[in-house]
Amino acid sequence: MTCTNKTLKSLGTLRGVFGAEIDQIKGEVVVTHTDEISRKEIAEMLLSLGYPEIENNEESTLSYDDPSIWGCAL
Repeated sequence: MTCTNKTLKSLGTLRGVFGAEIDQIKGEVVVTHTDEISRKEIAEMLLSLGYPEIENNEESTLSYDDPSIWGCAL
C-alpha cells in the first residue's frame, strides 16, 4: 500500500495528470493525462519511484497517443 500511496501522490503533483490506476496484482500503472505533460516526463517520474516502463515487444511501435503501462518492482 505504501508504494501505491506514494506513487499516486507523486503523480498528482504533475501538471496535466488527472488520473492514475495501480494494479498491484499485475504490477501495472495506467496514467491519464492531458497534453500539458509528455509521456517522457511521466515515465521519468515513475522510474524515479521504481516503476520502469514495460517495453512493447510487438513489431509495431507505440504512438504518442497509445496508453502506457509501467511495472512496479514490488
